[in-house]
Amino acid sequence: MDKQAAFKNAILSGLYDQNYPGHELLTPQLLTTGASENLWQTLQDELLHCQHFTWAVAFVTLDMLVPLKVTLADLADQGIRGTLLTSDYLGFNQPAVFAELLKIPNLDVRIVDVDGFHAKGYLFDHGDFQTVVVGSANFTRSALLKNVEWSLKVSSRTAGRLTDQLAAQLATLTAQSHPLTAAWLADYRSRWQAPARPRVTAPLTGPVTPNQMQRPALKELAALVKSGARRGLVVSATGTGKTYLGAFAVRDFRPHHFLYLVHREQIAQKSLRSFRRVLGGPASDYGLLSSHHHDWGAKYLFATVQTLSQSATLQRLAADQFDYILIDEAHRAAAPSYQRVFNHFAPRFWLGMTATPERMDKQDVYALFDYHLAYEIRLKEALAAGMLAPFHYVGIQDYERDGEVVTETSSLRYLVADQRVHYILAQLDYYGYCGDQAKGLVFCSRQEEARELAAKFTAAGHPAAALTNQDSPSRRQRVVDQLVAGKLEYIITVDLFNEGVDIPALNQIIMLRNTQSAIVFTQQLGRGLRKFPGKQYVTVLDFIGNYRNNFLIPLALNDDTSRQVDRARQAVRLPATIGVSTVNFRRVAADRILQSLAAVKLDSIRELRAAYQDLAHRLGRPPLLHDFARYGSVSPLVFAANHQLGNYGDFLSKMGVVVTLTARERAVLTFVTKELMNGKRPHELLLLKLLLAHPDHRCNQEDLLATFNRAGAYVNPALLQSLDDVLSLRFFDVKAGKQTRRQLYGNQAIVRCPDLMDYQLDGPLARAVDEHQQFAQLLTDAVVTGLDLSTAYNAHQQFTRYQQYDRKDVCRLLNWPLDVSAPMYGYRVGERECPIFITYQKQDDQQRNAIYDNQLQNGQSLRWYTRSPRHRSSPEVQRLLARDGAGKPVVTIHLFVKRSDAVGKQFYYLGPAQIQPGTVSEEQLGAKKKAAVGMDLLLAHPLPVRLRRLLFEE
Repeated sequence: MDKQAAFKNAILSGLYDQNYPGHELLTPQLLTTGASENLWQTLQDELLHCQHFTWAVAFVTLDMLVPLKVTLADLADQGIRGTLLTSDYLGFNQPAVFAELLKIPNLDVRIVDVDGFHAKGYLFDHGDFQTVVVGSANFTRSALLKNVEWSLKVSSRTAGRLTDQLAAQLATLTAQSHPLTAAWLADYRSRWQAPARPRVTAPLTGPVTPNQMQRPALKELAALVKSGARRGLVVSATGTGKTYLGAFAVRDFRPHHFLYLVHREQIAQKSLRSFRRVLGGPASDYGLLSSHHHDWGAKYLFATVQTLSQSATLQRLAADQFDYILIDEAHRAAAPSYQRVFNHFAPRFWLGMTATPERMDKQDVYALFDYHLAYEIRLKEALAAGMLAPFHYVGIQDYERDGEVVTETSSLRYLVADQRVHYILAQLDYYGYCGDQAKGLVFCSRQEEARELAAKFTAAGHPAAALTNQDSPSRRQRVVDQLVAGKLEYIITVDLFNEGVDIPALNQIIMLRNTQSAIVFTQQLGRGLRKFPGKQYVTVLDFIGNYRNNFLIPLALNDDTSRQVDRARQAVRLPATIGVSTVNFRRVAADRILQSLAAVKLDSIRELRAAYQDLAHRLGRPPLLHDFARYGSVSPLVFAANHQLGNYGDFLSKMGVVVTLTARERAVLTFVTKELMNGKRPHELLLLKLLLAHPDHRCNQEDLLATFNRAGAYVNPALLQSLDDVLSLRFFDVKAGKQTRRQLYGNQAIVRCPDLMDYQLDGPLARAVDEHQQFAQLLTDAVVTGLDLSTAYNAHQQFTRYQQYDRKDVCRLLNWPLDVSAPMYGYRVGERECPIFITYQKQDDQQRNAIYDNQLQNGQSLRWYTRSPRHRSSPEVQRLLARDGAGKPVVTIHLFVKRSDAVGKQFYYLGPAQIQPGTVSEEQLGAKKKAAVGMDLLLAHPLPVRLRRLLFEE
């Protein structure tokens, strides 16, 4: 299909009849903001593909300029410019907005001199067509990321009337505008008055009530206490009201005497004030126990561990002195000083609270609280709930000179070179901050670097101070006070402020060091996320060098512990928003992270061991596969895909767990793990679950069909036959090295159903389930885990659009009697269905498949070629082209695409496709000019923008 025809069909599909072929890029669409999409994603995608843009937008807010600057910085490298028409209408646009817009070198900003200018339109010039987004959305964070806004996206050819109308309107506005200049901004600043807005004044004192995330936590804590538990742990992200949550819990418990324990006196003093607001009562009820205070008789005692853990102090306090003890920053509780406290006191309840239970030293924090995780409020959840200040993360490439980039081994001389300091300050200025003055916390690699950078920042007009662990607590507090007061712009440190620091006024976090761990990254990011009056967002600038651990960045930002490389790649290539927070990578920085990902093995036994130990600490027992799925830890698919493991029992053995399985039991577990647990078809798993639960491990077809119906799973005769082929292992009677996969899986049927009417576990297998508890537990775990994973797929149909499948999955889901994936290569024409597998980016021009140029045309259709030699008269080509009496294709084409071989064996299912009439031609391909038949495959469903970017774009 040529561009003109595609354009016409797209317009007809959107405005006349949706049965015309749609087109994600060109079809008119109503744009909205929801859980999985927002208007900013559409605008950003259009920016990344346009040749020029012109926006006419009345209102612009500072909180959307950081992600815009990232995108425009990459466009500047390509020589692409744009124009923004805006105004001073109603004084909505702050002077700071215009000041920041002036920093963008490839954006021409013009002020429209028209009273009442209230336009909201975004025009993108793509050369031979233009796209416009018009509606209710100004360029504000609320409009683009949060509000219920409607915008219409329409594309028009350059010869279209809509294009002419837009061009005329923009020409008129341009003629009635003048350029934004520093002189105009100075005048505007002098006369600008903030628009009057309703003011909601919250009382400084008065009753405090639990927030939306504290309420369920308190309910869980109350249930834990009621159950008779003596200890419990709450994980609560920094800034989510952890202290008040503790106070509410204590109020509900009503202890006669209460002890609060922490590692710093300043925290104890602040917590005392917060608790009094919640608990009430006279001041005499509250006291401190520290090096400076000894309020022994207080009902509510707030103590430092340094003082309380001393032998003399403990001797003055009875073991039952307190009936409720709260340990703040509980991840420290494994230390000897805390252990002395644990060993001395016997309260009715211990409560531990922490933001980071995962410790670098692998101490088991969960065990200290009897593995009772009462509630968990993680950073990502807190951001989505609006409990923290939003952030704009920007991954920037670090300074490079003569091909040299910062690494773990870079010399101090390079790290503090004048050119690098100038580059860093230029980036800090370009991306800016929220507020009148920078208040930044800079993390660097070395103490000498911190001191030298502080001196050079100061000399450049940005007052800064270095703080290291060699500085006294009093100096640290003095420097923090200077930053808050505006006497300093930056504190430069080396991991000193990872935790225990409360500087709500911070508006910039700058990372000039290697990401050592996801835990430390999250701790450092969290330093700036406390809310503060006037702070609308935090700018987070991460200078990314050629570090080995760069792969940790997307994992930390997305709280992703799945160990799935594909998910990490997607997080870099298609960064998502978190509430109204945004994640952005400059192109070079993204490439460095992807290189780091390519060089690391996320699913190595070493990494899986660490994840296993973390979850075992949390549960107090060896975790099963379903535990990993339930707690959002390593994806069970990672264990299934690991070539060193046959099944989870093999992994448990490597972890030191005694696992005794017969050869048959191990083979059955391996079969279920490798072939069924991915959940891409739930039917086998549903049948196995039914048989495992039945006392005699039997069921009839009526029971099975009822089970499928309850699960909403499709069923037909071919499916029932396929179940028999798979569970009898006949499907796997194909070579896999020296033996067939059927032999690898034990060579005996798992389920026997000779007449497709009655089903039963194979006799010896049924006895093993009844007599071997460990085997039965592992088998049930794999089945239940697979059913949990199957919820990601649509059980009503064979394939779920935009999910991933490999060739073997496709053979099974097409109900083919044998797994013919090994010799399939690019496609196989069956009697009724033909799967086509396309690897879009070829790794080697000399490879056989590199001669097939499977180009995506107009975002909607792909040019595809048969293998060679093939002619139009070849039987398989004739079957593909055949039509039935109603003119419909006899063979349904299923299209599967992956970006490159580097991403593994999984292909995204793009849906059914049809051969476009008039595009079929016999062509000579390759150096040897072998005959092949080419044709355009038109997708039945327009390809989503994000998937198109993931699969088909550089």
